[in-house]
Amino acid sequence: MHPVFLPRGHSATTVPVTFVNAATWPALRERLDSRARAFADAAGFEPKAGREAEDDAGKDLFWPGALATALPAGAYRFANAPHDSRLAALAFALGAYRFTRYRKQDAKEVKLELPGNVDGEDLSRIVDGVTLARDLINTPANDLGPAEFEAAARALAARHGAEVRAVVGEDLLEQNFPLVHAVGRAAARAPRLIDLTWGEASHPKITLIGKGVCFDSGGLDIKPESGMLNMKKDMGGAAGMLGLAHMLMDRGLKLRLRVLIPAVENAISGSAFRPRDVYRSRKGLTVEIGNTDAEGRLILADAIALADEERPDLIADMATLTGAARVALGTEIPPFYTDDDALAQALADCAASENDPLWRMPLWRPYDALLESKVADVNNVSSGNFGGSITAALFLRRFVAAAKAWLHCDIYAWNQSSKPGRPEGAECQAARALYALLVSRYG
Repeated sequence: MHPVFLPRGHSATTVPVTFVNAATWPALRERLDSRARAFADAAGFEPKAGREAEDDAGKDLFWPGALATALPAGAYRFANAPHDSRLAALAFALGAYRFTRYRKQDAKEVKLELPGNVDGEDLSRIVDGVTLARDLINTPANDLGPAEFEAAARALAARHGAEVRAVVGEDLLEQNFPLVHAVGRAAARAPRLIDLTWGEASHPKITLIGKGVCFDSGGLDIKPESGMLNMKKDMGGAAGMLGLAHMLMDRGLKLRLRVLIPAVENAISGSAFRPRDVYRSRKGLTVEIGNTDAEGRLILADAIALADEERPDLIADMATLTGAARVALGTEIPPFYTDDDALAQALADCAASENDPLWRMPLWRPYDALLESKVADVNNVSSGNFGGSITAALFLRRFVAAAKAWLHCDIYAWNQSSKPGRPEGAECQAARALYALLVSRYG
């Protein structure tokens, strides 16, 4: 059980938290004893949004996450049911998250007695997975390069009895991962392809792929200062997939799970790949480099091609891929892409039920023409200035041929400011929705 949760049966020692709204507050106020009523009146309490978990479904279902920071240290329980007890408990735990590796944080400890209808074990594995992803994303690149990311994958594998192999440095060329090598070869820290496998070979094959750019300078097409500042989070897709892998393995789903993470640093040196270079990918397609700052789709392309070779039931990739996705949908709603309408609807339903927002965007095939190259099979960037998230997804789609289904999530992996259940900093987007999807299909 996650340490923020108390098992049921502690009601005698936990402080009740009552959820009210404008409609229920007057009657509840009258039921309070005189001291409690006087205190509420003196404090000027009113049932306003942000001071309650409202019953309006249009409100943020993570509002109870504010309790983790607003309440003093202690142990609490929900005296009545919020709009969704499970999401309220999840938000409480996620809101208690702190990144403490480099700076001592307040020692305030809050705990929550699990509501009676909530599966604490499942909620705990979700919180642990999100925590793993957040910790990795929050860690700066000086302490989290490709080798350290491999170590994190190996630690997770050891915890769950999974196997890990890694193809490192010049071996990437020997074993036909030329795009991963090209992107990562300029860095002092060797690039690698991390390959984690778990589960019985006879079970449905699910392959998760995460973009693991541990820092992105933009390469020779260097980013401006403002664009480079938060590039420690450019491995957010890989971190999210490790968090999701923990959830799946800890639950013991009957899957043959594979996690592929191309881990690189996109750096600048005399050996950096250049605009207008042409590389033959693992799949055999030749790729012209239109921009070295569109490196994530290159390393994903080789990983997707590898995954596709064994014809899995599903390939899901996750990446902090484009600024265009943020222009389209902002920082809190990642777009996702798939050709499979049933899969899209199921994922959208899970995103809504888990309060893990995602929005389907179109794989608009006429935009494929924007990726044409005069010297290669495809360019890694569009020749136009619009629809950049769509053209990036179309680029990746070219490397899928045999898998039964494929989906791509273009995440941001960062909270610009603190909100209930979502502290400012690293965020594990899309993983909870994907977990719910896979549990519904294979649980």
